[in-house]
Amino acid sequence: MKNGSIIDRQLLPSPNPNIRLQLITYYSDCLKVKGLLAEPAAAGTYDGFLYLRGGIKNVGKVRIGRIVQFASEGFVVMAPYYRGNQGGEGNEDFAGDDRYDAIHALTLLKEHPKVSKERIHVFGFSRGGVMALIAGCMDADVRSVVTWGGVSDMILTYEEREDLRRMMKRVIGGTPSKYPDRYKWRTPLYDLETLKAPILIIHGVLDQNVSVEHAYLLEQRLRDLGKKVETMYFKEYTHYFPPAVNRNVVKELTAWMKKQ
Repeated sequence: MKNGSIIDRQLLPSPNPNIRLQLITYYSDCLKVKGLLAEPAAAGTYDGFLYLRGGIKNVGKVRIGRIVQFASEGFVVMAPYYRGNQGGEGNEDFAGDDRYDAIHALTLLKEHPKVSKERIHVFGFSRGGVMALIAGCMDADVRSVVTWGGVSDMILTYEEREDLRRMMKRVIGGTPSKYPDRYKWRTPLYDLETLKAPILIIHGVLDQNVSVEHAYLLEQRLRDLGKKVETMYFKEYTHYFPPAVNRNVVKELTAWMKKQ
């Protein structure tokens, strides 16, 4: 079975009659991985949109309303649950081998009959920011990358989030001091030379889940490398934006994607 092949589809009720929603099972490195696929019901060719969630396990899991929101802006949206989640095989490992679930989801989008194969974008929220950057570095066909409240440095996450250290030690296998290479492998700041796509960084300056330092480090590294980068910093907001602001930012970021 080819990576990115859809093994099973289940049609789900959609909150928007103009958006077709499916729970899919696709193939990723010998594993059956689950995800959501949302597409405009109308015939046509659309940009692809890879949505990479934050958190781990049931924290920060993919939400139907959010996926349909992005699809409603005129995208075919693929949102992996990542391996080991919602009935999928394997074990999620916090931007380790589960990165390939994102890479193979890009293949799925490229082969979707409604997707313009040269126009596939990647979006990552929170921990998904790392996944989005890794995907952008690994796949030269990615048209643009957006990180929103995104992690860019796994060692910094370990230092900042005492509440996550036990999980990170369990999943990654130890501390950054004991296994620096494992944390560096999960930190895309070191691989941005290979990135071709323009990047939009969105971050709340008051964010205490993922400090704005992650955004500053990413922006500076991209500028040092001469990469295309734009930023949207919000001084008054944390990791989560008020609903009305959130909706406006979604419209702005999707409009930005379509211009790339």
